[in-house]
Amino acid sequence: MSARPATPATLAVRQARDFLFDHATDYAGAVDGFRWPVLDEFNFALEWFDVVTGEHPDRAAVTIVSADLSARSWSYGELSRRSDQVANWLLSLGLDRGSHVIVMLNNTIELWELVLAIYKIGAVAIPTSTLLSAADLAYRVEHGEARAVVLPTSLHARTELLPSGVLRIGVGPNLPSGWISWAGSTRPSDRFTPDGPTPAGDLSLLYFTSGTTARPKLVRHTQVSYPVGHLSTMWWLGVRPGDVHLNISSPGWGKHAWSNFFSPFLAQATVFVFNYDRFDAASLMRVMDAHEVTTFCAPPTVWRMLIQADLTQLARPPRELLGAGEPLNPEVITQVRAAWGSTIRDGFGQTEMTCCIGNSPGQVVKDGSMGRPMPGYPVVLLDPVTGERGPGEGEICLDLSVPILGLMDGYHNDAEMTAEACRDGYYHTGDIASADADGYLTYVGRSDDVFKASDYKISPFELESILLEHPYVTEVAIVPSPDPVRAAVPKAFICLVADAAGRQAEAARAIFEHARTRLSAYQRVRIVEFVTELPKTISGKIRRVELREREAVRVAADDGTGQFWERDFR
Repeated sequence: MSARPATPATLAVRQARDFLFDHATDYAGAVDGFRWPVLDEFNFALEWFDVVTGEHPDRAAVTIVSADLSARSWSYGELSRRSDQVANWLLSLGLDRGSHVIVMLNNTIELWELVLAIYKIGAVAIPTSTLLSAADLAYRVEHGEARAVVLPTSLHARTELLPSGVLRIGVGPNLPSGWISWAGSTRPSDRFTPDGPTPAGDLSLLYFTSGTTARPKLVRHTQVSYPVGHLSTMWWLGVRPGDVHLNISSPGWGKHAWSNFFSPFLAQATVFVFNYDRFDAASLMRVMDAHEVTTFCAPPTVWRMLIQADLTQLARPPRELLGAGEPLNPEVITQVRAAWGSTIRDGFGQTEMTCCIGNSPGQVVKDGSMGRPMPGYPVVLLDPVTGERGPGEGEICLDLSVPILGLMDGYHNDAEMTAEACRDGYYHTGDIASADADGYLTYVGRSDDVFKASDYKISPFELESILLEHPYVTEVAIVPSPDPVRAAVPKAFICLVADAAGRQAEAARAIFEHARTRLSAYQRVRIVEFVTELPKTISGKIRRVELREREAVRVAADDGTGQFWERDFR
């Protein structure tokens, strides 16, 4: 393969990236000196991936380890050629610039081949989880205006509600009648010639949000907002050329694009995937050691499962440890640091943007803090009621008077929702945080999740962090329970460790005692209910809204079944 030549856009992105590399551990210098590149035209696959491939064509771009621990790698050169071939094939199917394509694949190499090919032809990818029901898929096809769906043939039943005009492209054996086989993508030429430049403002990605509190929103990203905007994520991750980056995330959600696609490829690193059938901490650590993983990012759920195991089984801990998706609890950070000698660095962002707040490499990490604003992100805290800037606590917002390349283009076909999110000159995240004198931000909670008890504001995350310190607790969610005197009292839905599951009364007593010693009187958990699992979105985020609704129904019915009250253990 002959590499594509660098363009002015390539050089502008490289200059911005290399500035961040040069200031890898210099927070003040990076924030003060970083500027987003100004781009009129840009195609990530053609003007970045294919260009840097010429510098290291044999370096692994993607390595996938299967459940049986067999491994296969695909080099940058192979993936560049193969995505050229898939791009030509997509054009032969009638898909072209502006076509919307549902990408409903697991962590198999076809996902990377397809998404790069979609970029090359200027089409629009709609990454979608393979766990969706037929109804969920039909909703996404309709609202995403998709012309084609690419998915494993084993999931063919999920397409039963789709309009007949939508192309069904199947990956794998036993192709249903009327479907197009992915195998046909190996026939065209592996040299792709674009029909012209790609305007930077063109649509490239549509992402459905995870829907923790409402129906999923459809987020629009341009040819630069995620592809170049993830320079901030790359810097937060600390991923560098030649690194082997493992991110545990399911395809179909924004975090997968963050850490399994754009950031590692911007850094010229290797995307590493372990497709285990069932999570096993010991197996994960063996794989990380065997393949010399250098940077590791995982959601809090995985970190909480990891600390239940013997962490010393990992002989060579990765250089960089990261958490994202939901805030990390201090107890998790403390245990990992004791075992691996490194600190998990938390980061914050949304499907609507790249990483905007984080604990960056080489900086002091304050346990429980999300860190500080990333380069290129003008973060401010606004009072949710008055809209005024405040130094103490408020809604995390972005000042739109400053160009922010990593922010979405808006919500698809919803000008009203876009205007609401970007009202008064600020992008509103809906997340509440507090700031200390050094500018470190600590997550308080979603504005929908924070509630008042006896006129005191309660942060579910703060209480959950305390309860997770107890050895009986593996997962917990705090919600308000309606109360005639206090308006609401904190209630905990708790998943217990296996050893305590059969001793609920004893566990309740121990947890209430722990809460009394660690929490102020107004914060104390008043009710506990033990559950085997917490309701979550497909992407793994806890749906507290569902628990709030369940609790309101219980209280209205005066049903005390399965509840433990603090007053009974005094």
